[in-house]
Amino acid sequence: MKELVRLKTEAEIATMRRAGIVVAEMLERCGAAVRPGITTADLDRIAQQVLRERGATSSFLGYFGYPATICTSVNDEIVHGIPGQRKLREGDIIGIDAGAIVDGWHADAAVTVPVGRVSAEARRLIATAEEALRLAIASVRPGARLGDVGATVQGLVEREGFSVVRNYVGHGIGQAMHEPPQVPNYGTSGQGRLITAGLCLAIEPMVNIGGPETRLLDDGWTVKTADGSISAHFEHSVAVTPAGAVVLTAAAEKAPVSRRLVGAAKHV
Repeated sequence: MKELVRLKTEAEIATMRRAGIVVAEMLERCGAAVRPGITTADLDRIAQQVLRERGATSSFLGYFGYPATICTSVNDEIVHGIPGQRKLREGDIIGIDAGAIVDGWHADAAVTVPVGRVSAEARRLIATAEEALRLAIASVRPGARLGDVGATVQGLVEREGFSVVRNYVGHGIGQAMHEPPQVPNYGTSGQGRLITAGLCLAIEPMVNIGGPETRLLDDGWTVKTADGSISAHFEHSVAVTPAGAVVLTAAAEKAPVSRRLVGAAKHV
């Protein structure tokens, strides 16, 4: 059965951009607070404060029972780590994933941050995951295919000797946090769904130093690497315009949404 994908209008994307600015601030303020000794619950409180100040709500809190405002994934945790009393230590890395809702529209993004001084291998992992996201976004344009996005991520990551997670992927985004289509971080160029103007995607490379295999903890949320290797995660929500991708979750001064999209909202 064909996935029902709703293309967004310029006005709808403008609202998602407002949510994206909130997400960017959540990540910026949480990232700036990362240091040895802070707890992941402290970071969650910072994110809650941003939402209160901006009149937005969390995409995550209560989502299928998820108990926190953000996800905090440390070292070998890939995604969906639950904030708590864990104290960060010098040399850790932490993935911070945040989502916000403004007037019923979502935005979603993630960064991975070093805690103090980290190993050269951890720095290279973080840099590779971040660059994979940058290149993936650059590959998004009308007429390209989702396989181009996945192949871009996979190619860079594997050239660097790392692996991409296959059990968890990016997604469409809009009035729901997770919408079709899925956006894998692996694939073959020229294959997959055609990318068209009005499509909104959350692209999120998850990159492991070791193998791609994962395991789910008993809390039902936290996903770890099966081999205990560390993992890095970066994500942006983007809107496809006739000229390419506009990043919705960049800081306010970096990515104004000014290009006119083609057509009104429709299902394809």
